[in-house]
Amino acid sequence: MKYVDEYRKKDLIISISEKLKAVSEKEMVIMEVCGGHTMAIHRFGLAALLPPNIHLISGPGCPVCVSSQHFIDMAMAYSKIPGIIITTYGDLIRVPGSSTSLEKERANGSDIRIIYSVLESLEIAKMNPEKKVVFLGIGFETTAPLTAAAVLQAKSEKITNFYVLSAHKVMPPVMKALVEEGVKIDGFIAPGHVTAITGTAIYNDLALVYKLGVVVAGFEPSDMMQAVLMLAVQIESGNPKVEIQYQRVVHNEGNLIAQRILNKVFDLRDDRWRGLGTIAQSGLKIRDEFSQFDAEKHFIIEIPESTEPKGCICGQILRGLKTPAECSLFGKKCTPADPVGACMVSGEGTCATYYKYRS
Repeated sequence: MKYVDEYRKKDLIISISEKLKAVSEKEMVIMEVCGGHTMAIHRFGLAALLPPNIHLISGPGCPVCVSSQHFIDMAMAYSKIPGIIITTYGDLIRVPGSSTSLEKERANGSDIRIIYSVLESLEIAKMNPEKKVVFLGIGFETTAPLTAAAVLQAKSEKITNFYVLSAHKVMPPVMKALVEEGVKIDGFIAPGHVTAITGTAIYNDLALVYKLGVVVAGFEPSDMMQAVLMLAVQIESGNPKVEIQYQRVVHNEGNLIAQRILNKVFDLRDDRWRGLGTIAQSGLKIRDEFSQFDAEKHFIIEIPESTEPKGCICGQILRGLKTPAECSLFGKKCTPADPVGACMVSGEGTCATYYKYRS
């Protein structure tokens, strides 16, 4: 198949659904880790095509959602320092902090600019040599190599007023943390774009140690249905393993060039996750040899203890323990136009997806 429409053919999707019903008998809970997968499931109504014994739950795969309240509060504190320009991807600007948001701080006069590529931050730095430009680096292994490439370019071009405040994270530790916490999960649908960078080896422990199947999936409805079918076969047979459904994009070894760039600039560190606390070796920090670009080392600030919005259950939703429908704020006090929590802000957020497709 070559074209998007081919992955959305009704007959193909129904045939996979029928195969699922034929092979699946056990009660099973499958977590789709990626916010893009959650969007696909609800956009195409895939849950209605599953047999009643298969339950899908959403996980912590939305970069904006999992960025900690502490990180958001730090970004806002930086934005108030004279002479600093904050550059950020669009969704992050609307995430509520403990007392305000980047959107509100921009309205109050802070220089906060929405960008579509980290390379725009370098251009802004070059055009404003008297200012200090801080890029808010969020995302998993998909976007982290781009940030790393920008740091390498800044060093090569001797750009001295560009900094990164890193909230970049890696996927496997949080998947393991959920299992160790006791969240009921029988298998994972893993994100295709992340795995296109990392390769499949990052999931081996989940299969070998935790005895859970992992299927790397694409984002079209037939991709998702086939991934569920592959996991169902694994669970029914008691043979957990790592498989690639998204073979047109993902290969076992991943993108070796992107991996080299990422590992050259970043090291692993313990990091905070919204709703999950601190998870060991789950975040990415800038290596010492590139410390001149590390905002945390250049701008030493103290901020009050961060607080979560009252009544928001985003953290429990990110852990797969609750759905947006179980939140008393959902669709009432908390909407995409006026979000209370991060899960309602991003297009990949579970709450935003439920709100958009709730009919």
